[in-house]
Amino acid sequence: MKLFHTSDVVIEDPDIRHGRVNADFGQGFYLSPDYEFSRRWAKRDAYINEYELDTEDLHVVRLQRDEDWFEYIFHNRRAKDTIEADVIIGPIANDTIYDTLGMISSGYLEPKEALELLLIGPEYTQVAIKSDRAKAQLHWLSAKQVQVDEAVFEARRQEELEYQQLFAKTMQRLAEDTE
Repeated sequence: MKLFHTSDVVIEDPDIRHGRVNADFGQGFYLSPDYEFSRRWAKRDAYINEYELDTEDLHVVRLQRDEDWFEYIFHNRRAKDTIEADVIIGPIANDTIYDTLGMISSGYLEPKEALELLLIGPEYTQVAIKSDRAKAQLHWLSAKQVQVDEAVFEARRQEELEYQQLFAKTMQRLAEDTE
């Protein structure tokens, strides 16, 4: 499986324990199978590192954008990883997940309503390397230095604007439904 990771440095030997413990799929080294998505994450003078992952003999968990995915992320955001796996593949949670989880904790939203909010917007896949076994089967191929061009920046900005508008409409509808 070909994968990409955007960084300000070349990463030939990734550290699976460097990332945040409360990331979507817990601590690990995160990649994407989508080169264009990785390119959109690039900041000034970034590198897109390319890898090949051999998943043979690895415990790979694949998540869909559903209640199980939401519950797993909900636990990880509280630093409680509930899945033992070498690799986890699944959708990236949108940027409002902290706000959404806060609304659940405060009683403003039911989990089903929160999931509806998290399903808004495009779906992008992430791959989390969670174990030393998986890291040993992740092979660095190359790194390409990229510059952020205006078209890429504008596309990312437009997608964010559309997402925010749809999120606001959905929040308004959910608020009206509870009245």
